[in-house]
Amino acid sequence: MEISENKLSLNITNAKQGDQAAFRYLLNSFWGAVYAYQLKRTQSENDAEDITIQTFSKAFDKIETYDEKYVFKTWLIAISKNVHIDLLRKKSISISADNSKEHEKKVYLIVDESPTPEDKIITEQNLAKLLRDIKQLKPKYQEVIHLRYFQELSYKEISKQIDEPMNNVKIKLLRAKKLLAEIIKKS
Repeated sequence: MEISENKLSLNITNAKQGDQAAFRYLLNSFWGAVYAYQLKRTQSENDAEDITIQTFSKAFDKIETYDEKYVFKTWLIAISKNVHIDLLRKKSISISADNSKEHEKKVYLIVDESPTPEDKIITEQNLAKLLRDIKQLKPKYQEVIHLRYFQELSYKEISKQIDEPMNNVKIKLLRAKKLLAEIIKKS
């Protein structure tokens, strides 16, 4: 995907100010590159996906530290590489993140936004068909969609229920909504 430098720079600046649409743009623009990099390293789709989710979680948490004199994709790949190394050191491929009080306070400042285009597509669907489409997602994505849209849990409640940091929940939901919207468009 060709990414315009001006659009990228604007979205990075907006993301540093907490703009959720900018985070979504960055996630959609660079997901494939980070995922492909990890798939090559791990040889496992699940591990690559988990590491990619954690990479974006850490990157978005630390977006204000990004220095624009460096290539954004390279910065993400460096984070991804470090996440993978940390996970290998722990000998356990599981999603984890810093849950310090300061981190939690920052995460709670991000407000649930109004419906995204993906949300609108999802809610317009017939429920039975929607449930069939959801079943095409990987179980971890099915779970967050179910908790968010059928049980109507907040990000904080989902985070507690699945025992993962809130940033990971947000990234999983963004990814799940994008994948589900693609499934719906195809059918």
